[in-house]
Amino acid sequence: MPATESNEQQPYAVVAGVSMRDLLASCAAANAISTPPRLPDPEVSAPPARHREAA
Repeated sequence: MPATESNEQQPYAVVAGVSMRDLLASCAAANAISTPPRLPDPEVSAPPARHREAA
């Protein structure tokens, strides 16, 4: 085998049927689904303060 043939690199294989946009969208959706929901803010989850009656 000549030396020039052993130095050739194979081109990357292209997977047909999935665009980069669809691939990125599916990754973003998977990340959103796998992220647990945030805890509620403390001031929202606390009961409202009672107002004092006017004199």
